[in-house]
Amino acid sequence: MKKAYGKTALLSAIAGSAMLAPGAAHAGGFYLQEQSVRGAGRAFSGEVADQGAASLWWNPASIGGLQGGDAHVGISAILPRGTVRDEGTVIRRPGLVANPFTPVGGNPVARNPIENGYLPTGAIAYGVTPNIAVGVALTSPFSFATQYDADSWTRYNADRSMLRTYDIQPTVAVKFGGLSVGGGVNIEYTKAYLSNYLPNFTAAQGDGYQALQGDGWDFGWSAGAQYQTGPLSVGVAYKSAIKHKLKGTISVSGLQGLLATGNRTADASATFYTPWQLNFGARLAVTDKLTLNAQGSRIGWGKFDAIYLEGVGIPAMPENYRNTWAVSTGFDLAVTPEWTLRSGVQFDQTPTRDGNRDPRVPDGDRWNFAGGTSYKLGPNFTIDGAVNYIKVKGVPIDRATLGLPTAPLATLQAPILTNGRLTDASVLIFSLGGRVTF
Repeated sequence: MKKAYGKTALLSAIAGSAMLAPGAAHAGGFYLQEQSVRGAGRAFSGEVADQGAASLWWNPASIGGLQGGDAHVGISAILPRGTVRDEGTVIRRPGLVANPFTPVGGNPVARNPIENGYLPTGAIAYGVTPNIAVGVALTSPFSFATQYDADSWTRYNADRSMLRTYDIQPTVAVKFGGLSVGGGVNIEYTKAYLSNYLPNFTAAQGDGYQALQGDGWDFGWSAGAQYQTGPLSVGVAYKSAIKHKLKGTISVSGLQGLLATGNRTADASATFYTPWQLNFGARLAVTDKLTLNAQGSRIGWGKFDAIYLEGVGIPAMPENYRNTWAVSTGFDLAVTPEWTLRSGVQFDQTPTRDGNRDPRVPDGDRWNFAGGTSYKLGPNFTIDGAVNYIKVKGVPIDRATLGLPTAPLATLQAPILTNGRLTDASVLIFSLGGRVTF
């Protein structure tokens, strides 16, 4: 990250970035679940119980018993919409004596702050024996970008934010009769860029500015099992939480008067956890054409309880995420031997809590309505398409923060009492991909 008014500022921005992804996006928190076009078409129901490389992210056992090779590739265009409104946010500007709280000022309405994005994904697997298969999935499970205007009411909490993770999951699976078990290592590269404005003594002095950037490599693991008997397939899988440590710099400029000692560039670091996942589900072929799917996921967002700071005199910044549930159901209908239709619906809880939500995290519970299709263009190639409409519940933005959290005196810390709301939030997602066997 880049250094701002001390290392703590760096980590506060990281915390905010990680939480912003939720705002209008694809799954609760800052998790992107669009790791399969086939899965997107049925609202990710039954992925943990399906077979092939397209389900490798959800269950390492999905490639158990694979004969020959299997691969998929896809891309999703993610188009979030929403409005973040000020409903009376106030700031007490820094001073040697306690100043009164006054309106934060700026444009009181921010429209569509979360940027459109494009998420590629892919996986490949090969059966090396009739019972043993190996594969690798390439995904970006925790990523987002957001941009507020320079005159926005959110400017002291959020300006430009970007978080990217790139996950490589090498996997081995073994099949014993109807039972497949698998495991993999999750190797993740993470980078972030975050910025926001800083208050001076008076509005007439203009604002200072801080920009942060950093990156790091971290590791986790995945394990799962599937059992198939007749028309029924059931699956369960677990992904570990991953401890991320980002190292970089934080830079601050534009602070005036006594605050100018905060203008600097320095090293900084932050540590936080992305959540564990427990997925379980089933697929039932009720006829030779119709398959019903269901899936539940318990997401361990409670691991994202704080941003842990090193060498800054402050041990941690609380985030207070909660563990959540996501549940989905859907179907696959083989209209012809070549053409399949899909649909599904998903409910996904937000991990954010009232009283802990700031403009970087305009996240609410969401409903995901999905439709998709596949067409077999030949004996070895299938094209997939999907559309998702996600409706996000409006929520308050109500987290109290400090505009200058590392200022040496309490009267210079500039407390901000945030009072805003997310309204009219939704996401459209268009996905296209293909699967090939060899």
